This record gives sequence, C-alpha cells and structure tokens, in this order.
Amino acid sequence: MSSHTRRLLGGSDMHLDANRINSRQKIPAVNRLEEWGRDGVIYLTICERAQQEAAHGHDACRRAKAMGQPTWLTLANTPEELAFMQRIEKAVFPNGATEPSQRNDVEILFCARKYHAILVTNDGGSKSQPQGILGSRAALAELGIKVMTAEEAVARVIYLLLHRDRNAIDCWKVIGEPLPDWVGQDAPEIADEIQRYRDAE
Repeated sequence: MSSHTRRLLGGSDMHLDANRINSRQKIPAVNRLEEWGRDGVIYLTICERAQQEAAHGHDACRRAKAMGQPTWLTLANTPEELAFMQRIEKAVFPNGATEPSQRNDVEILFCARKYHAILVTNDGGSKSQPQGILGSRAALAELGIKVMTAEEAVARVIYLLLHRDRNAIDCWKVIGEPLPDWVGQDAPEIADEIQRYRDAE
C-alpha cells in the first residue's frame, strides 16, 4: 500500500493514563480515541505501570478493561534511563516522589517518552491539584514529553485528520490511484471541508 493510502495517522501514538481507562465508557473524548484506535486511525495503548494501577482494586469492569489494553513495558534499566527518570521526577515533584502513586506517575511519563507517545491524562492542572502531570507541562515539554487531556487529544487527532485527508486528495489528483474510502469519514467535524477540498479544481 502506498504511503498516501495509509489510514494510520503519523504523530498520533497515545498512551492512556490509569485515570483515563474509561471502563464504563462515560468519558466522551476517550470514547472517540478508543473508536479511532479500533479503526486503525491512531495507536492507543497503555504502559504496564498504568495498567497495573488501573487494574488494582475491586472494580472488575475497570480491571478487565485495563488488562485488555495493548501494553508497553517500561524496561528502564540503563544508567541513562534511570537518570532520565530522576529528571522527570524533579520536573513533576520538586520535593521528590514520596508516594507510590507519584512514583507510578514518573514511570508512566518515562514510558510515554520512551515509546514516543502522548500521555492522555487528567492528572493535575486544576485548582484543587495545580501541579501534577498537566500542571507540569512546560517542564515535561523540555524533556520531550507531551501530555494532554483527552479533549485536547481529540482536537489534535481532528487536526491531523484534516491534513491527512487533504494529502490523500492531493495524491489522488496527481497520481490517479483510487481515493481511500475513509477520506472525510473519520471525523464529522471535517467532512464538509474535505468534500469541498475534493471538489475543488
């Protein structure tokens, strides 16, 4: 399959944090990310530490959902990796990660960076929890770690879909290969604009 017919978006690998496991499908933005993951539009996974955290406890539905996710292993073994985890810890927890949940956050962030994924979370960045992961965006960005809310991740995917579909149309017009049937179909927000772009001379 030629590159212009690929449905999978580049730059859209995403890891779900334990707090976005969405076991009862009540988070609309995560529902959309999961649908795109099933359709092969994005690569949606979870790191082993987030999976273990989400599966902990007595909620069988949450546990089953967590254990059913494609999972990455952290495997932070080299001196360089361990030192990088310390840099993450300092960025998010200036006084040190003193609780198990905080140490989990450090590992989850490390895993996202290691596998070049965006971490989708709702940890921090609020009045009640001003720091946390989302409240440390700037410091994490300096380490090459991208974090987003689920709603921000959806907006990013829609933006990438617009450019993916325009590129597919451009290639179709030049090369003459059949236009993939998913063009303009993965997000209703862009369907009309993609149709106009397709119809333009």
